[in-house]
Amino acid sequence: MNFSIGKIFKGDKVLWIVLIFLSLISLLIVYSATGKLAYKVAGGNTGYYLFRQLVFIGLGIGLMIFLVNVVPVKIYSIFANLMVGVTFVALIAAFVQYKIDGSKETSRTLTFWMISFQPSELAKISLVMYASKMLSKYQKTKEELRHAFFWVTGVSAVICGIIFIGNISTSALIFGSIMCMLFVARVPLKYFFMLLAIIISLAVTIYFAADFLPESFGRVHTFKERIDDFIYGDDNSKEGTTQADFAKLAIYEGGLMGKGPGNSEVSNYMEAGYNDFIYSIIIEEYGFVGGIFVLFLYLIFFYRGVVIVRKSDRTFPAFLVTGLVLVLVFQAFINMAVSSGVVPVTGQPLPWISLGGTSMLFTAVAFGAILTVSYHNNKQKEAEEQLVTIDTPDEDQAL
Repeated sequence: MNFSIGKIFKGDKVLWIVLIFLSLISLLIVYSATGKLAYKVAGGNTGYYLFRQLVFIGLGIGLMIFLVNVVPVKIYSIFANLMVGVTFVALIAAFVQYKIDGSKETSRTLTFWMISFQPSELAKISLVMYASKMLSKYQKTKEELRHAFFWVTGVSAVICGIIFIGNISTSALIFGSIMCMLFVARVPLKYFFMLLAIIISLAVTIYFAADFLPESFGRVHTFKERIDDFIYGDDNSKEGTTQADFAKLAIYEGGLMGKGPGNSEVSNYMEAGYNDFIYSIIIEEYGFVGGIFVLFLYLIFFYRGVVIVRKSDRTFPAFLVTGLVLVLVFQAFINMAVSSGVVPVTGQPLPWISLGGTSMLFTAVAFGAILTVSYHNNKQKEAEEQLVTIDTPDEDQAL
């Protein structure tokens, strides 16, 4: 029996290489950045979070292999509506659990038996699946596109509206990605700009109304505070004690080539150096060169996503890859922009690098779906080439 890695790791080979590099970077930087957390939570066992991250990366890669080898692309379309319904129920359950359990600070997580996860991570995948199904099904005429537009925006608004209560940045990330999918689907621009005007008006209204709303009214106050801190400066910055200040310090300390693996000092003072601000720790240890390399990996991923979309022979797989790639790339760019101080502070991890648990498994599903579409494209191309070979007569026989 001949064993071939290519028979297991199917799909776009460049994307698999990108995933390997991201995995190695994740293990290195998580081990370095979780020292403080290990002494605080794991009794000083600095290898605990390295092993934990290794386990979830292994599970994630296993899940990708399963999806690309077993699950056909059409399954994502068949279960799209069901997954949106499950997401809605999970979000409501998380909100109810938050109200009942006084120990929970936000409604972001849902604890189910021994498993705790963020329903918003499920929403990233389910909404893209639903939007892909609607946009591929209704696009032959302007009337059908109008039908798809209102259904997609309506369902997305409901799901993202619930997420907004506990996680503003993720809500904006998902809805922004869906808007880009609508633009790619060539939805009439008048609907697109109408939606954009509504979003801007809503954001401005929330900003100015935040001071008049009670503290229990979701996270609108956090929304306003972070914008104010970004524009006018955070009062805590005078003492240099904010996470954003530590992130800037880490980038400054890193310089061109960095301090070297495991030599981060700023991570000992940061609360989210292994998660939301992990990009700054990467630069501290590996310098500007390392930061550019990580950025380059996500750009390659984006490019390969475009290639996969262009090779797709059906609209649903093309929209599915478009949405998932946009969600992951936007999330990566937001994390890097926050670490660099380019945008207000938000809580977005760096995909497949930041310390994670179930969130990494949801990310693995997204990567797995993209690889599945890529594998389908390769099979389709091989079938077409075989058909051409069969239909083309041999020259000797022709003579």
